[in-house]
Amino acid sequence: MNDNASPQATKARLFVASPLAGGQTLDLAPSQARRLASVLRLKSGDRIKLFNGVDGEWVGVIESLGKSSARVLLETMVREQTTPNGPWLAFAPLKKSRLDMVIEKATELGVARLVPVITKRTESKRVNLERLHAQTVEAAEQCERMDVPVISEPVKLDGLGAVWPKERKLFVAAERLSATPLADAIKQNPGPGGVLIGPEGGFEKGELDWILKQPISVGIGLGPRILRAETAAIAALTLLQALYGDWKE
Repeated sequence: MNDNASPQATKARLFVASPLAGGQTLDLAPSQARRLASVLRLKSGDRIKLFNGVDGEWVGVIESLGKSSARVLLETMVREQTTPNGPWLAFAPLKKSRLDMVIEKATELGVARLVPVITKRTESKRVNLERLHAQTVEAAEQCERMDVPVISEPVKLDGLGAVWPKERKLFVAAERLSATPLADAIKQNPGPGGVLIGPEGGFEKGELDWILKQPISVGIGLGPRILRAETAAIAALTLLQALYGDWKE
């Protein structure tokens, strides 16, 4: 691989839905072309990185670039595709800016799947999946992960078991209850896991009692202070990755 095709020589990184292979010419989406031309001020001859979550990461050279069109010639694979098994995050949707933070940071922390869960106290019961996907793509591009989290359709709390695998433990953040600290719970339940973070104000007692009785559930504590939902999500995912996940690699 020559210096011009090295990852250090690239000026942008984009997620695409198309297959990727050496020598292939790829037409980018109009929004991506506008970003390259108007925001990043790139031009024909510049190199960018492309990934699709399946075929590895590639360097390509921009062959043509207009205000709403761009064509890229793929040159060299710079990273082979990995198959991460990151934690899952089930969460009660929050209001806009705080939900944005959860989605961005969960993507950066390597979450494999995001599951919006509607509870009785959920602040925002309408979930724009297209917007969430766009946020995960942007975060994945920035943090250089090789894939984009899967986003499930929203489910009610009593429907979570239908989309949550039986072999994946569900660590339920149970504030105000005497529960096993998360670090200890992870060590007692090694393997692929995930966390459920409730809404602001917490679960209603009946909801919490029900979810903790499910075979997949392990009630966990996140310290002596009451955390906001976005803080709890970030803290729990950090521990999962540090004690079991890809931070150990």
